[in-house]
Amino acid sequence: MTDKPQLIPRLIRLATALLVLFILVLLAAWLWLRQSLPLLEGELETGQLEIPVEIERDSQGVAFIRSEDRGSIAYALGFLHAQERFFQMDLLRRNAAGELSELVGSAALEHDKGIRAHQFRKRAERNIAAMPEAQRLLLQRYADGVNFGLDQLGAYPWEYALLAQEPREWVPADSLLSIFSMYLTLQSETGKFERRDNALAELLPKDLYDFFVPKGGIWDAPLIGSARDPINLPETDIAALDVAGEPMAYAPMQSEDMIVGSNNWVVGGALTAHGGAIVADDMHLAITVPNIWYRAGWVVPGSEREMRGASLPGGPIIVAGSNGQVAWGFTNTTADWGDLIPLELSEDGAQYRTPDGWADFTIEKEQIEVKGQAPTELEIRKTIWGPVVATNHHGTPLAYRWVAHDVRGANMNLLLMENVTSTKDALDLAPQLGIPHQNFVVGDSEGNIGWTVAGPIPRRVGLDGSRSVSWADGTAYWDGYLTLEEQPRVYNPPSHRIWTANSRTMDGEYLKVMGDGGYALGARQQQIRDALFARETFDEQDLLDIQLDDRAVFLQRWQEHLLTLTQEMAGYEEIAAQIRNWGGRASADSVGYRIVRNFRLNFIELATAPVLTYMRRYEEDFSFGRVNRQVEYPAWEMLEKEPEHLLNPEYESWRALKMAALDTVLEQMAETGLPLAEQTWGAQNSARIEHPLGKAVSAVNWFTAMPADPLPGDSHMPRVQSSTNGASERLVVAPGREESGIFHMATGQSAHPLSPFFGNGHRDWVEGKASPFKEKEIVYSLRLN
Repeated sequence: MTDKPQLIPRLIRLATALLVLFILVLLAAWLWLRQSLPLLEGELETGQLEIPVEIERDSQGVAFIRSEDRGSIAYALGFLHAQERFFQMDLLRRNAAGELSELVGSAALEHDKGIRAHQFRKRAERNIAAMPEAQRLLLQRYADGVNFGLDQLGAYPWEYALLAQEPREWVPADSLLSIFSMYLTLQSETGKFERRDNALAELLPKDLYDFFVPKGGIWDAPLIGSARDPINLPETDIAALDVAGEPMAYAPMQSEDMIVGSNNWVVGGALTAHGGAIVADDMHLAITVPNIWYRAGWVVPGSEREMRGASLPGGPIIVAGSNGQVAWGFTNTTADWGDLIPLELSEDGAQYRTPDGWADFTIEKEQIEVKGQAPTELEIRKTIWGPVVATNHHGTPLAYRWVAHDVRGANMNLLLMENVTSTKDALDLAPQLGIPHQNFVVGDSEGNIGWTVAGPIPRRVGLDGSRSVSWADGTAYWDGYLTLEEQPRVYNPPSHRIWTANSRTMDGEYLKVMGDGGYALGARQQQIRDALFARETFDEQDLLDIQLDDRAVFLQRWQEHLLTLTQEMAGYEEIAAQIRNWGGRASADSVGYRIVRNFRLNFIELATAPVLTYMRRYEEDFSFGRVNRQVEYPAWEMLEKEPEHLLNPEYESWRALKMAALDTVLEQMAETGLPLAEQTWGAQNSARIEHPLGKAVSAVNWFTAMPADPLPGDSHMPRVQSSTNGASERLVVAPGREESGIFHMATGQSAHPLSPFFGNGHRDWVEGKASPFKEKEIVYSLRLN
């Protein structure tokens, strides 16, 4: 029999030993992590710089670089990026090169196979060879700084230890791969929108296609042109799709505006007290640890201009910000920058027809390294127009003619923004910028404002880009790119206001040259426009207030409809009360907003299921994806008018369908077991801002994830916000008045959890407090000799 008096001391000793062991493990982990902390102060002998450079950092880690040599500045920025963000940079280049499997294993193999068709590493090397020598030298200096910064860490970044890997050095081509990685984020590498839109247009009866896939409507708010006319109900019965009796396909409906994109706007000097323009820009992307952007600035050698803003770790440039005389920002155009070409094949499928006759496919082999496995070999089929990237619903191979494949598609010409002195200069530069095509919104210190497309625009001949057509007979092709004079542009409009938000910006001829790549619904853009016209004078705080606007203007009519519905139904009194008191905004503490928002998405899912079911006969994995971004128009018509001939046959009435949509919302909320009053929008929309490795190793989130804050905001309003996507930065600045500017970033400057900058600025981003654009008092100084 065990002696209990002796057992208790043993248990105490065991518990003590385990506690000591746990503390020792934590201490060892802490000491190990400290080895890879960035250097903040002192002097380093680089053995590479002819002209030294000073790096100053404030308490938030915002870096300002001083040197008389632009190459030394590029070197210093590369050093900073490597010290604070090397793993992030590595993921960017590997993502675009199709080399992630080498780092993380077979989980990334399918991704790599798809990306390798574009051979972006080879294209990056080609593009660098075509650059002006000064830019090539600058990229080399940046790469030298990256590799020196990596070498100066006491240990490789902690992520590599978890992956049992070692980082490889940075080369100039990797900087262009960072640009290609943004292409993959902001545009489709397989022409997905065109492929799905073409399938819908061909397979649906025309009036059903026009109804379910409209090209705009009352929510449009373009810079040039007007909103589209309301759509008409189709005459064709939904029964024509013959889906009754077969299993109905339902796919959870995501908000059709919750994709990567951005907001930006500028007000001219006539609307500001100081006479200069003020630019606002918030780029919506996936929010992770670390943040995608790195804040930095420098004095442009040979001038008094000071660059400040958001840099992308991977390149020696400021992406969005101010040079002291001109400020600028970007939003994704979501226009059409690539064409799918259905190939006409020979009987044996080995050749395809061209204007010069039959041609053999060019077959190139790519080898994909896979961690822990033998390499995988991949064959790429190429045509004179581009690689084969997909097949359509007929099984026809599709080649892809894409701006990203051309030399003009990716370059370092954004560097030239350092030397522009006016809005007009910046607009003139836009066609030369080799970046994913952006709405380029600009303002200068004299009060001039402008908009254009940043990036080269193809000149299409024999096609408009909206439909995939054969290029085999030579009547359809690209004839180079538009000239500066042909580029769409708005300069100093009479309203002194310019606004964009991923929706249609143009009409008429300008719209023809831009095309439709899956424009966002205009509700968010319209809300920004209306807020700008609600005032006659602006300062920086006024523009931040618009960025933080979470009013649910778009959902107002849905709320009114749902309130009427629930007030008529017995047993829904508490639900009706929450809907009535929803607050009219996507506030974190609103229960009613959550109900209205999710009811709408569920209604759309149920109402459009017959079309999805029909399309999956032809493509088993068909989804509306970006095609459904104008689905609000048919959804509202069905909700309000209840056309019997469009009713999903699984429901006896539109009222039954509506109640099913609502009940699903309530059932999902009840699954948590919390009372209705606690089922707020913030409870659903809580931040999940995590490190990429946190998905595979949950323990990583213990020391890297940001707090799970309930977040206000949603899609279809300026304050775009989900748990994992939203404003990766918020920028408000008047060039020449940077001390009054505002800058938010979702996470801190450093990816290292022990860095003093790891989470700095996050609370300002969550709470919407104005934090300074310009760096504050210097806390750390480092000299590179």
